[in-house]
Amino acid sequence: MIDVIDYQIMWSRLIAVVEEEAQALIRTAFGTATREAGDLSAGVYDVRGNLIAQAVTGTPGHVNSMAKTVGHVLRKFPAETMRPGDVFITNDPWLGTGHLNDVVVVTPAFRRDALVGFFACTLHVVDIGGTGGGASRQVYEEGLCLPIVRLAEGGRISETVLDIVRANVREPVQVVGDIYSEVTANEVGCRKLAQMMDEFALETLDDLAAYILDRSREASLARIRALPAGTYESAMEIDGIDQPITLKARLHIRPDGIDIEYFDCPGLAQLGYNVPYCYAEAYTCFGLRCAIAPDVPNNAGSLGVIRVHIPEGTMLNAPHPAPVQSRALIGQMLPDLVFGCLAQVIPDKVMAEGSARLWSMRFTGGLGRVKADPHLLRDARRFNVASFHSGGTGARFGQDGLSATAFPSGVRNIPVELTETYAPVVIRRKELRMDSGGAGRQRGGLGQVMEVTCTEPVPFAVVTSFDRMKFPARGRDGGLPGAQGTLRLASGRDLPGKGYHQIDPGDRLIVEMPGGGGYHDPLSRAPEQVAADVRDELVSRAQAEALYGVVIGDNGEADVAATEIRRRELSRRSSPPAL
Repeated sequence: MIDVIDYQIMWSRLIAVVEEEAQALIRTAFGTATREAGDLSAGVYDVRGNLIAQAVTGTPGHVNSMAKTVGHVLRKFPAETMRPGDVFITNDPWLGTGHLNDVVVVTPAFRRDALVGFFACTLHVVDIGGTGGGASRQVYEEGLCLPIVRLAEGGRISETVLDIVRANVREPVQVVGDIYSEVTANEVGCRKLAQMMDEFALETLDDLAAYILDRSREASLARIRALPAGTYESAMEIDGIDQPITLKARLHIRPDGIDIEYFDCPGLAQLGYNVPYCYAEAYTCFGLRCAIAPDVPNNAGSLGVIRVHIPEGTMLNAPHPAPVQSRALIGQMLPDLVFGCLAQVIPDKVMAEGSARLWSMRFTGGLGRVKADPHLLRDARRFNVASFHSGGTGARFGQDGLSATAFPSGVRNIPVELTETYAPVVIRRKELRMDSGGAGRQRGGLGQVMEVTCTEPVPFAVVTSFDRMKFPARGRDGGLPGAQGTLRLASGRDLPGKGYHQIDPGDRLIVEMPGGGGYHDPLSRAPEQVAADVRDELVSRAQAEALYGVVIGDNGEADVAATEIRRRELSRRSSPPAL
């Protein structure tokens, strides 16, 4: 009989196995989104399709929605029809991770010809055809959709499937290369799992999986039961598409888990900013687990105690064939909305609002990719490259927010040198944006400033899907909001945050990313911390005095006497509205 210590060792070993799967994907991937930004997920499942363990590397939008994909595969291809060497693929937004650019590959794991589990991984391909940039009106316009199909049978890759992919994407080498990387990563996982099972003399994963899922479920329920039962509501206004959108959530804490419902949901968007249920559920669960049980492993057991309710036919539960290309615009806002509910229960466990949505850009150019005289573009370089970047996170209880950090996605910023290698663009400036972090006892994280131009005497274009340009990230408990984002040309024209933007030769694109909200009253921030922020050029002298009440002397230190006077003046003013 296996004792608890052995189970714990095997559990840790299983996480190491699936992390090796993720690292194999990163090392072999063609696209910068996977190789540099970590926009991926990897997981191991039991024979019933339940997620047992996920890799440390990866995004919650991928792994928490991919958690259901293996079950979809099993419904179409029953386990008894699977053989060693079989591989399955899909990018169906409603069965995978929410939009067509995310390709999921599932591989059954066999030991001595017996099915013992599954490995699955997801990555974001640079292009999948279609219009891109949220401009679509149906999912059919967003590119190639692969239903759940066999990518390989008995170890033989289907060239028919890959030929269909090649014929429908703008970057066939990158996209097909990424698919092969996924196949390789799952194969690594299967091989390492077999070695682990040999080492521990396991014939199946059934008992280990049951132990992991039961312990995770009970640990999550224990955390939930320690909270005061009740119902809590929150609302948040965001930029939206043509007009602002108000998101509303109602959280019910019960002994058997948490129910969260989105109510008064906005209707379907005409363009591709709708969210499939799987993606909305993924980020909702992530926000709750971050605050309530961050140290409990993420798997079917811990996810199963959270129940998400969203009216069908709304922007947060869009049915097929609604356009969903830019589903992250709304989906990545949901953890901040969830935190608004939890702030009424565990205020010291949730951060202020942050920039939330990734400020990712897709640079493109060349014949057929920009609007210009074809003769002018005849010799121009054709390119299509994703570039991921981030604003600041909200301040936390006792700690400043993180600058230039993606939350909730966890996707890393792509180095500018790589963007410049894959495309004829130059990033002339990339630096932290002074004064963008919301003022507070704990300061919000800073956004970034980027300035981009093309090295060729032809137009280039950028596709964007930004938020927090009208409604900044709010502070919490007296903290001030972060700075709003902006998008403009050096020639003077302001650009909307969403859509396709063409930049003329010689002009420059200037991107100012939003900052995170502050936490607590700015007048309670230690003067020496404010002085250090000024010296580090995170906060200007003017903002230090106007918002923090700290007067900086010629030596770069806080002037104690002048600061006391200034703070008394500011404290007589009305306090800023709390979140």
